[in-house]
Amino acid sequence: MSRDVFITSLGKFLPGEPISNEQMETYLGKVRGRPSRARSRVLSQNGITQRHYAIDTEQRTRFRNWELAVRAIHDALERSPITLKEMDLLVTATTQGDLVLPGFASQVHHALGGPACEVASLHGICSSGMQALRNATLQVAAGEADRAVVCASELVSRLLKASHYEEVAGGANALPFEAEFLRWMLSDGAGAAVLQPTPHPTRPSLKVEWMDIRSHANRHELGMYVGANRAPEGGFGDTWLDAPSVTEATAAGVFNIKQDIRRLESLVSLGVDGFFALVDQGRIRPADIDWCLIHYSSHYFKQPIVKLLEQGGVRIPEERWFTNLSTRGNTGCASIFLMLEELVNEGRVRPGERIFCMVPESGGFIVCYAMLTVVAPGRAAVPELASVTSTEDAGPLPLPAAGGDPVKEKLVRELTHVWVDFESRLQQVPLLQKLNRGVFTHEDYRELLINLRQQVVEGSRWIARAASSITAEHLALRSSFIRHAREEHRDYEMLERHYVSVGGTHEDITRAPKNIGSEALSAWMFHRASQENPFDLLGAMFIIEGLGSRVARKWGLAIREQLGLEEEQVRFFLYHGENDGTHLDRLEGALGSGILTPELAARIVKTAKVTARLYLLQLEELGNV
Repeated sequence: MSRDVFITSLGKFLPGEPISNEQMETYLGKVRGRPSRARSRVLSQNGITQRHYAIDTEQRTRFRNWELAVRAIHDALERSPITLKEMDLLVTATTQGDLVLPGFASQVHHALGGPACEVASLHGICSSGMQALRNATLQVAAGEADRAVVCASELVSRLLKASHYEEVAGGANALPFEAEFLRWMLSDGAGAAVLQPTPHPTRPSLKVEWMDIRSHANRHELGMYVGANRAPEGGFGDTWLDAPSVTEATAAGVFNIKQDIRRLESLVSLGVDGFFALVDQGRIRPADIDWCLIHYSSHYFKQPIVKLLEQGGVRIPEERWFTNLSTRGNTGCASIFLMLEELVNEGRVRPGERIFCMVPESGGFIVCYAMLTVVAPGRAAVPELASVTSTEDAGPLPLPAAGGDPVKEKLVRELTHVWVDFESRLQQVPLLQKLNRGVFTHEDYRELLINLRQQVVEGSRWIARAASSITAEHLALRSSFIRHAREEHRDYEMLERHYVSVGGTHEDITRAPKNIGSEALSAWMFHRASQENPFDLLGAMFIIEGLGSRVARKWGLAIREQLGLEEEQVRFFLYHGENDGTHLDRLEGALGSGILTPELAARIVKTAKVTARLYLLQLEELGNV
């Protein structure tokens, strides 16, 4: 069945600082050391005042194309309801990847990381970004993907460097206008989007109403190209692969990007004709368009588009047109993503508004259209994790009172360092990042509960094991460990009740295996608990009970607020936030019993470090069994 599809977040990456028109030749270089004669003419028509390049003034590449794409994707994911780990489809678009082979999606996936997933590379010029968006939309609509990431990235400045033009045979002859024209038209940048079958819970989304893409290359000569030269009799001569050598192909100029500017006027009428056809089909009602986003390479083409539309009875008020061509430059297939990103992320759109997108491409005479509707957040905005409770509400850091004892003072310093590092790393755990951004879902909560339950079941067991390893001269401490185990041995039942109350089954949570992080944590705890007098486990208690006293309540309140739950559905977290401070009193008591030596203090710190890392691993590997 076909599902609704929503763009739930958008991101961008623009390399380096904005470059003005006066700086362009400093970055691209002067061909044969002479200033361009065409630059001022082209810039006066295209209306671009600044752009970004991924090369420096020495024409050295500062970012790879896949790096532009990866940074744009991360920017989108920071606003997204999903994490990189949850991506199940990656679709990419570009004019030219960093490598000839393999596909650009594979290049991006390798640099991005994340899970194994389906990928698709859409290769073209300006239209390839819309083709990528349509590919992902169709897969999400069909139920083949639930969390798709789309990116469109362009790094064209490498093709525009003066050195590439100086390699062409011809001595001091001026560059043909069709070759030089594009040096002052194109720029670098990347945009990305996340697509899902449900809207963003706390931010506006864009519902994809429909998309329409048509190639007219069957009736038109290709207008922008790299890899060959026009043949005198029409069409193309030998391509770079047909040349006797790459050196001869370079000397012939086949690697210079070229634009047949005589064909651009035809593209205007072709695009508007397709618009009229969509009006006649009832897919577009001009009066309903709140934002008109048309990708054009130069402001020079806007007026012919407006004039032809008006001649056909279509009048779209000036205030409804939106473009950032003047500040972003012509970023090819990324342009439409960068327009949408600015429009949405700067808060210009309102729920219910309709956004019409049109991307014509002169390379293959392809015209792409899309209609998007701004959709309100799936739920009311909720507090982020950091704002649910003040720092005053957090429990005390579980540290022993030093009382002037140098060994304890050193232990306090080292445990403080361990905790600060642990707490900062917690903020990087994908699931907790979602909780912090206010995009936590019921599915996330069930996943957290089902994974925590397996570790909590083991908690009282390793404490009991540790008690059995304590020798007779420390019976008071053994009693303390046993009492602790008795108090916590049924905590897992709260997790089971929570899981069932938010849509899970008792059978699923009780039969679920430990994830690989929980396996490692459990094995470590039982290993340490099996040693004679394993008092270094006080370091593990410092981490685990510290989580309860300082963090658990925050988690519980944030989950309750974001998911609209009752207090009883997060009782486990609230209970530990209220009671783990009492448990920590036993840590103080143990260290005050006379067992602390410099050697034991060092072991406590080491055990705290290992436990902290394995606890993080448990949270990082949710569901990985």
